Amino acid sequence: MTQRHIGILGAGPAGLMAAEAAANAGARVTVFDAMPSVGRKFLMAGKSGLNITHSEPHEALLGRFRASRARLETALNAFTGDDVRTWADRLGVSTFVGSSGRVFPDVMKGSPLLRAWLKRLDAQGVAIRTRHRWIGWAGEKLVFATPEGEVQHAFDAVVFAFGGASWPRLGSDAAWVAPFSERGIEIAAFRAANCAFERGWSPFISERFAGHPVKSVVATSALGGMPGEFVVTPYGVEGSLIYAHSAALRDAIEADGSAVLTLDLVPGRSVERLAADFGRQPSKVSFTNRLRKAAGLDGVKAALVRELAPEAAQLAPEALAIMLKSLPLRVENTRSIAEAISVAGGVVWDEIDPNYMLKKIPGTFVAGEMIDWEAPTGGYLLTASMATGRYAGLAAAHWEP
Repeated sequence: MTQRHIGILGAGPAGLMAAEAAANAGARVTVFDAMPSVGRKFLMAGKSGLNITHSEPHEALLGRFRASRARLETALNAFTGDDVRTWADRLGVSTFVGSSGRVFPDVMKGSPLLRAWLKRLDAQGVAIRTRHRWIGWAGEKLVFATPEGEVQHAFDAVVFAFGGASWPRLGSDAAWVAPFSERGIEIAAFRAANCAFERGWSPFISERFAGHPVKSVVATSALGGMPGEFVVTPYGVEGSLIYAHSAALRDAIEADGSAVLTLDLVPGRSVERLAADFGRQPSKVSFTNRLRKAAGLDGVKAALVRELAPEAAQLAPEALAIMLKSLPLRVENTRSIAEAISVAGGVVWDEIDPNYMLKKIPGTFVAGEMIDWEAPTGGYLLTASMATGRYAGLAAAHWEP
């Protein structure tokens, strides 16, 4: 029986996992990437600690994918968060669970894991061709632009794993959208996800407090209330707590032109307790000192109170307490999609069969962020990218026309 030859386009986590799965299934595999080296966004994510998955129960993990859960569930059931940890361990990279439940390699960085992964793929006979930019089809063949000129390749099946449109300088530039659209594949417009937001700060905030973290708060949006922290920037806000609410904020902006994130600046105390603490302050005490002594607020938190609720200094104790427990932070826009951690949008689910094959192009599969799904940060993005890559790679290796 002739060994099947599978082409993998895109050498990020989804593509490399598709290659590993197809090779394990006995296929000959060639991976192509436009960049001079592979896994660039993977390595960038690992610079501050590579969050590979989350340790929460599998049912909770599935829930993080919201509207796309039903479509992703089969792939995620076949490659769970625990499976990600086992996979890394078998590469010789042990992991640990952080205080937030997120899972990291012991070495924290992405480079040792990527080196071990590439070594395994090489041992499996997987060929990797860099500086090969896919530019479309010529009949049944794939056409690539290379430093030596255009080349064409034919495969028994192909997995596209190009990623979305965030961080284009690392390779995810969405250049694949045009040739896919020409073949009649419906693509949902890309939108920023897990992103920063803009608002018009006064010079007092943007010049004095840019870069300051706002710690120990609870932020509430349509997604509910979540504890955490965020960072004030010259243009608005960013950070883990903002990313957690980004889908709700983005959707509200698209619908209404702006969005409100409600902040509880003193989550450890009730309104009644705060009101009593403010009531004990002498009337001659300055508002700054009242905030510090009664609520423990100073620095950037006190500045936010003055910025977002200029009437707060005149409020009675109970009204002030309510304000500090529900301070409205309005944002007007997402930052550029090129700066976003991830995206929503991509190939719509109706174009894809249960095995991640394009219905209109038999033998052509898709995986990872080029499909229209999104998830919060916390290891979910990487887990789903790898799970869909694995599923598509196996399906491609077993596909028969």
